[in-house]
Amino acid sequence: MSLTAQKTWIQVWDPLVRYGHWALVLAFAIAWLSAEDEAGGPDQFHVWAGYVVGVIVAVRVIWGFIGTRHARFSDFTYSPKTALRYLADLPRGRARRYIGHGPAAAYMIVALLVCLTVTVATGLLAYGESGKGPLASAGGLVIAQVYAEDHESRPENGGGRGGEGGDDFAGDVHGALADITLGLVTLHILGVGLASFMHKENLVGAMFSGRKRSEDEG
Repeated sequence: MSLTAQKTWIQVWDPLVRYGHWALVLAFAIAWLSAEDEAGGPDQFHVWAGYVVGVIVAVRVIWGFIGTRHARFSDFTYSPKTALRYLADLPRGRARRYIGHGPAAAYMIVALLVCLTVTVATGLLAYGESGKGPLASAGGLVIAQVYAEDHESRPENGGGRGGEGGDDFAGDVHGALADITLGLVTLHILGVGLASFMHKENLVGAMFSGRKRSEDEG
């Protein structure tokens, strides 16, 4: 690599961020496409993909506190005012270019992590009793049993209908959150496309290589 190239390009995203990002994309896509089998229940691929999503999200949250500079949450903490200003300036070509995650991306990351976490949690609650997935029998049954016992102990719930109603409710929330997450993913893709065009850089390619133009080249 020449001296000029070294000054022009800098390494921004570490391997864990890059590989974790694309692994999460793949796992969520598999979970979405295999949401139901022919019997109307969760497909085996759906359950396994859900566990993978949960693990990746957990690792990313931990890495957000102990990881490399641009992977840490502290590197992309912005006020709502800054994010709104960025969103207003971006279509007009006046938005500041950030080496790491910009304000809009920062809020999108938090929204996706929260939605994915709750989606996985409600999936465990709704589908744990089916016995699918490596943790379903150990984790899902415990969660479902605790939920059922809690509802059976309340007179207003009419005794034995607590567990089944809980599963129905969790399943509805699980599906709704999956839809919301897909909507956020769509907005994220559109935002990346717009930012790539306005800042004249390939942000998708940067998430593969980990490299971006140096700040003085922005």
